[in-house]
Amino acid sequence: MGACSIYLTLSLLFSFSISSSSSSFPDQDTFRRCLSLRAPLSTNLSQLLHLPGTPSYNYLLNSSIQNLRFTSPSTPKPLLLLAPADALQVQASVLCCRTHGLPLRVRSGGHDYEGLSYRSEKPTDFALLDLAKLRSISVDIERSSAWVDTGATLGELYYRIAEQSSTHGFPAGNCPTVATGGHISGGGLGPLWRKHGLAADNVLDAKLVDAKGRILDRAAMGENLFWAIRGGGGASFGIIISWKVKLVPVPPTLTAFTIKRAPEQGAIELVSKWQTIAHDLHEDLFLKVNIVSVEGEERKAEAVFNSLFLGDCDRLLQYMERSFPELEMEEKDCREMSWINSTLYYAGLSHGEPLESLLDRGLQPKEFNKAKCDYVMKPIPTSAWEAIWERVAEEGAGSLYMDPCGGKMSEILESEVPYPHRKGNIFFVQYLSTWEDSGIGVENEHLKWTGRVFDFMAPYVSSNPRAAYVNYRDLDLGKNKGISTTYSEARVWGEKYFKGNFKRLAIVKGEVDPENFFSNEQSIPPLLDGDDLRAWS
Repeated sequence: MGACSIYLTLSLLFSFSISSSSSSFPDQDTFRRCLSLRAPLSTNLSQLLHLPGTPSYNYLLNSSIQNLRFTSPSTPKPLLLLAPADALQVQASVLCCRTHGLPLRVRSGGHDYEGLSYRSEKPTDFALLDLAKLRSISVDIERSSAWVDTGATLGELYYRIAEQSSTHGFPAGNCPTVATGGHISGGGLGPLWRKHGLAADNVLDAKLVDAKGRILDRAAMGENLFWAIRGGGGASFGIIISWKVKLVPVPPTLTAFTIKRAPEQGAIELVSKWQTIAHDLHEDLFLKVNIVSVEGEERKAEAVFNSLFLGDCDRLLQYMERSFPELEMEEKDCREMSWINSTLYYAGLSHGEPLESLLDRGLQPKEFNKAKCDYVMKPIPTSAWEAIWERVAEEGAGSLYMDPCGGKMSEILESEVPYPHRKGNIFFVQYLSTWEDSGIGVENEHLKWTGRVFDFMAPYVSSNPRAAYVNYRDLDLGKNKGISTTYSEARVWGEKYFKGNFKRLAIVKGEVDPENFFSNEQSIPPLLDGDDLRAWS
């Protein structure tokens, strides 16, 4: 739909003014009438609007909650749940909520670590806009592009691309149940990022509903807003409806391996060597390493090296022999496969599971978790790796997951999109603790573990600011659990996620949503013309 037809539709269907003042939430009948007026005549309100106490409300609310920490009775629940099936229903939902002063939380896949897409730390009523029904995918191989709706998962996108081509792919994450809406709007890192950049680096166009209820494409929204939603977090600026993404070339044969090494096999020395070379390897070679606990008669930790190479086994062996002979990779370690099968492999599905597994939105088991992350800019001393090993092995409460930077990521300017963590970083590390027991004592143990490891790593990671990845949201980064009401308060966490791009994001926010309708505990605050910009410099 072009910009002209979009505005014509708006002028016919939604020619009314929105009150800028907050009012009390109306009764159910009033809100239903609003939706009936704004949504298409064919809308089945029982499918769009879901209220507490009904089976559909409970089912939909819990369907996409991935972190079980936020399923407890004490977790604040939305006053109502909206499940739009198309862009016009999203538009109607936004307009009715704003008209009646009801804040929105927006969820596409529910994988956000702090659950901010479906819960609130603030003592206020809110509505949940669940976008899981928006799942259309249209692949255009001739133009090497695809339109993908915000609620479609990465697995669904990968599968639909592979249906039409064995030599096209898309550079995004490992988890097939993550939805494209939040993943791409926060950046979207994955095993192809050293070759092709982030998912956000490969966006050609987008459609979103803004705070005024308009449906905008790239031409209509302008380049400032288009810049902001590609890595700045789309939920701060509007409701992403769909993305037009650029497909990237992939060879017919890729090669992967998984090699495990224990301390007695030189694991600590291998990790120490890895950090000095992984970011400088050929951009066709992605070699990551995880430090994970191994349960047995006594707790241990091991290094797990995972590789994805854009080529065959023979070439990979040559690269590894030249660059990392200490790992002692052999031909028997090679697993040659197509790109689509590599997405299964990196999702942990390497035992003959069918490609259709990528379409299973319940594929990833739900669990309790807590994560923190860092960017590393210089090699960490071996003595520090030894101490880290003890924390993973002896306490067994979490693991470290480390992805190499470099390649294409070092070539893209920090200001190209809001994601700024480019040249100078050698690897990205995530500290992830997961557990199955819902007991408070167990949870506190795991939360403390991530905090202790995070504190221990402080001398060895980026500083001023200590950088973080917005898609691994962490409320601990800000004061008062990350709740920020002003730009100056938000800088505490904002500059960690976005560095020098944070101010530009706040200016864009002030232009498109000055009343801060789209907000959460770590959304971008509006920086308005009347503010004293000298205070923010």
